[in-house]
Amino acid sequence: MRENKRKEKLGGIFSIFPAKYNFEEMLANQADRTLTGVKALSNWLQTIPLEDPVVLKQMETEVDSMRYDLEEKLIDAFSTPFDRQDIYSLSRQMDYILNFTAETAKEMYVFGVEPDGPIDNMTKALLAGTRCMAEGVRVMNSDQKRVRTMVRSARNAMHEIEDLYIVGMGELLRSDDAMDAMRKREIYHHIRDAGRALRYTVDILHKAVVGIDIGSS
Repeated sequence: MRENKRKEKLGGIFSIFPAKYNFEEMLANQADRTLTGVKALSNWLQTIPLEDPVVLKQMETEVDSMRYDLEEKLIDAFSTPFDRQDIYSLSRQMDYILNFTAETAKEMYVFGVEPDGPIDNMTKALLAGTRCMAEGVRVMNSDQKRVRTMVRSARNAMHEIEDLYIVGMGELLRSDDAMDAMRKREIYHHIRDAGRALRYTVDILHKAVVGIDIGSS
C-alpha cells in the first residue's frame, strides 16, 4: 500500500511537471542513424578500391551531436520516461558503435587493408545485430515482447562476431606476412569493439525495458 501511495504521489508530480523532452524519440532517431552508419560501412566494403570514407566521418559527427544534444536535455529535464542513467548509457553506447565503425573504415583506408572473409563476415554480423538493436529501441516503450525477441537476436549476432574474430585471428597468426597480419589485426579488433559496444547497448536496453510497465507485454 505504501508503494502504491508513492506511485500515486509520483504520478501527481509528473502530471504537474510533464516530460519536457521526448527521449524515446531521440534514442530511436539515434539508433536509426547508428544502423545507417553500419550499413554504410557494409556498403563501403564492397567498393574496391576503397575510397576515402567521408560519409562515415560525417555520420560519426552527426551522431556525436545527437548524443550531446540528448545529454544537455537530460540535464535540463525534470522528469524522464525511465531511469536517467539508462537513457544516458543507451545513447553513449550507440555512439560507441558508430565511433568504432567509422574508425574501422578510416584505418582500413589509411593502412591500405583490403576486405577479407573475416572483415566481411564480422561486418555482416554487426549489421544484423545493430538492426535488431535499432528495432528494439524503436518499440521499447510499446512492445516488450518484440524487444525481448530483438535482444535475443542481437546477442546471437554478437556471439557470431566473437567467434569470427577468434577464427580470423587464428588464421592471421599462421600468416607468413607479419605486417599484413598486424594491419588486419587492428581492423578485426575495431569491429570486435563495435560488437562489444553493441552488447553493452543491448544489455542496457534490456535492463531499461524490464523496468518499464508495458501494457502489451
